[in-house]
Amino acid sequence: FLHQLVSSQLDVDRLDYLTRDSFYTGVSEGIVGLDRIIEMINVVNDQLVVDEKGIYSVEKFLVARRLMYWQVYLHKTTIGADSVLINVLKRAKDLSQDGKDVFMTPSLSFFSNNHVTGDKIINDTDVLHRYEEHLITTEASVVLVKRDYEAPAAAQKTLLRVDDPYSSFCKVLNTYFNPGVDKKGIDSSAVIADSAVLGVDCYLGANVVIDEGVKLGDNVKIFPNCYIGAGSKIGDNALIYSNVSIYHETSIGKNFIVHSGTVIGSDGFGHAPQKDGTYIKIPQIGNVEIGDDVEIGSNCSIDRATMGSTIINDGVRLDNLIQVAHNVEIGANSVIASQTGISGSTSLGERCVVGGQVGFAGHLKIANGTQVGAQSGLGKSVTEENQRLFGSPVQPLKDELRSQIAFRDLPKIKDKVDAVEREIQKLKESK
Repeated sequence: FLHQLVSSQLDVDRLDYLTRDSFYTGVSEGIVGLDRIIEMINVVNDQLVVDEKGIYSVEKFLVARRLMYWQVYLHKTTIGADSVLINVLKRAKDLSQDGKDVFMTPSLSFFSNNHVTGDKIINDTDVLHRYEEHLITTEASVVLVKRDYEAPAAAQKTLLRVDDPYSSFCKVLNTYFNPGVDKKGIDSSAVIADSAVLGVDCYLGANVVIDEGVKLGDNVKIFPNCYIGAGSKIGDNALIYSNVSIYHETSIGKNFIVHSGTVIGSDGFGHAPQKDGTYIKIPQIGNVEIGDDVEIGSNCSIDRATMGSTIINDGVRLDNLIQVAHNVEIGANSVIASQTGISGSTSLGERCVVGGQVGFAGHLKIANGTQVGAQSGLGKSVTEENQRLFGSPVQPLKDELRSQIAFRDLPKIKDKVDAVEREIQKLKESK
């Protein structure tokens, strides 16, 4: 039943994609009762089933999938791009067969220079095994193949026979080619304070500075030119890429990933205006607290709190170029896209999804499950959970889409109003 839950026609992944497709295309037909469908799912004899009373919800889900398939995959832009690509390939094949020199990969040139049908791909062993030439010519010393694959005698390679070469290839990449996962040791140029405590199997790259009182968990990897401020704590399995600055008293959980150029714990933007028009800087004496399994993209700024903590809870994912101001709290498992700015003391609930270039005013409270479309602006709190908002200022998605349609029609509406006013004027003059 677990396989059915993640790979059947009624799997949770498809339910999620349907919701997102509907949100980002603005088509309401994709909205279905996800919570009810999930509640109606049960397991009988290790098979996924749906309670009888939920059958109409499933029927609506299947219809919605069909409609959203038309909207996304049969959209005129998609069909147009598909047609252009097909005709480009046809033109390249015509030129190639006329003797013209057309640049293409060896694999593509085989299909361009030969008439290959679907039946030929299935039944012709020459077509099926034509890629074996790559097995013979590749400089790789080890090749992953299926267990029942019969390699040509000329392929003098070490073959690792597996059930699923593609999945096994992904595992190999993660294990052996994921940069930094196997790094250990401390570069001679790293500076480590006497009071700092390092866990086992840590890696510190060139010019890394670890200040007083820092505590690093096990298997923490810190790449060159990073700074970890005094009194900071970083949990196990953290991966900190080059040129990251983590200011003093920052607390970070396990399995943390942060990409190059990000600054965590810099001063919040606090300045008190004076009578003479000048400003006095407000000391930022709080810190930043980051939970487990958080990933932060490159060139983000996470400001420390004026007092208390700026908090990023477990499972949060931040894209590149995001500003998180002082005393902000981001709820667990929220996802925020690039170039979003969150002003001071605003609190986002759990499971929020925020598009790119969204602006949040300060001191707002955003309810759990809120979804905000790209380039939206929020100037007041959101109290109802699981709303889908769009526009600047934001409003419910459907209302915003209607407003945009009305806005586009304003010139026509003005012409109609002007025409009505002229008719009224004529009637007045005729009396």
